[in-house]
Amino acid sequence: MKKIMLCCSAGMSTSLLVKKMVEEAQKRGLEVDIKAFGVAEFEQQVGHYQVVLLGPQVKYMQKDLQQKANPYGIKVEPINMMDYGMQKGGAVLDFALSLIDNNN
Repeated sequence: MKKIMLCCSAGMSTSLLVKKMVEEAQKRGLEVDIKAFGVAEFEQQVGHYQVVLLGPQVKYMQKDLQQKANPYGIKVEPINMMDYGMQKGGAVLDFALSLIDNNN
């Protein structure tokens, strides 16, 4: 099972994108666990996932969040702003899966 965490200011704006990603994964027959959290929950949650994707509004925090994720060997990357804005669940899912595959 692939475990993907999305992170934004409060976990709200990424929730719709999570739904679209899960729908896309189901269409493809992939087992995924995708959840959205606010940055306040980052430290408690990061160790449970294989990759963290950041919403555009918290992209500026990438360096700090990556340092917190390093002990777990987890990549923290921003979501492409166009894919995020257009809620392209498939494209964001592909991005997350490529990060997981390249990290192993």
